[in-house]
Amino acid sequence: MKSEKFTVVHDAPMQVGESPIWHPVESALYWVDIDGRTVHRLHPASGKYSSWKMATEPSALAVDQDNNLVVATRAGFVYLNTTTGDVEDMIPAPYDTKIMRFNDGRVDPAGRFWVGTIYEPRDQQKAEMYVLDKGQLRQAWAGGMTNSNGLAWSPDGRTMYHADTTSHRVDAYDYDVASGLASNQRNLVAFADDKKAPDYGGRPDGAAMDSEGNYWVAMFEGARIVKLSPTSELLAEIQLPVRCPTAVCFGGPDLRTLYVTSASHGRSHAELEQYPHSGKVLAFHVDVPGIEQPEYQA
Repeated sequence: MKSEKFTVVHDAPMQVGESPIWHPVESALYWVDIDGRTVHRLHPASGKYSSWKMATEPSALAVDQDNNLVVATRAGFVYLNTTTGDVEDMIPAPYDTKIMRFNDGRVDPAGRFWVGTIYEPRDQQKAEMYVLDKGQLRQAWAGGMTNSNGLAWSPDGRTMYHADTTSHRVDAYDYDVASGLASNQRNLVAFADDKKAPDYGGRPDGAAMDSEGNYWVAMFEGARIVKLSPTSELLAEIQLPVRCPTAVCFGGPDLRTLYVTSASHGRSHAELEQYPHSGKVLAFHVDVPGIEQPEYQA
């Protein structure tokens, strides 16, 4: 396991920082604080920072064709105009918001916004996957997971990746870009799930794809990021100065900066003393660039 030279790009700790995305037109990084109910924006070159409060927990972001944001929240999808700050309801949540909320999401190569849910009792695999396709919401599947995470697509768009954090697994699917259908689910990797084991390495959370088709995933409670090949080979482990990284994304003008969000909420005093950067947004340089994320096509 190697340790990189990290930069703290946003020093104020998030409760549950999540879902970083790079906005290429603005040269800005966006992310959310789920429990803090806030969408954040940072322009790294100038240091200019902005934020917007949401009525319920935001969890995933997509840049649309007008360079504004579609935000998945507990209550449903909303449209955030980042110039005026106006928030407009789009589609209400299709589930019981008392026990479920939207979680991780990504835009596929055709401009559909895929967002999974988290089943908050966590005692059954009742989470669901939804797709926002040109303003219409459909359910892709239901069940078989508890905490949907780690969505990403291969550079050619023919493989979709997805993690269920609760079961410590990452799966791959064949993906048809034209129809937006995923098939042939198979396990890419299953991480050890004994939290009391001395070599416990955390569970898979948010992820991103590089231009060589490798899958980078944040390992919550593992203080690391792992880089996996399309054939599940462990290519690298990056040690982190936070125990609970939540998600990663590639950004910067050359997409060679890896941004990492993290969580501080609910962590013990001892852990926060050991990992004082918990909840902050970090960044480090990578040799292989990421791939530019598609816009949501309304």
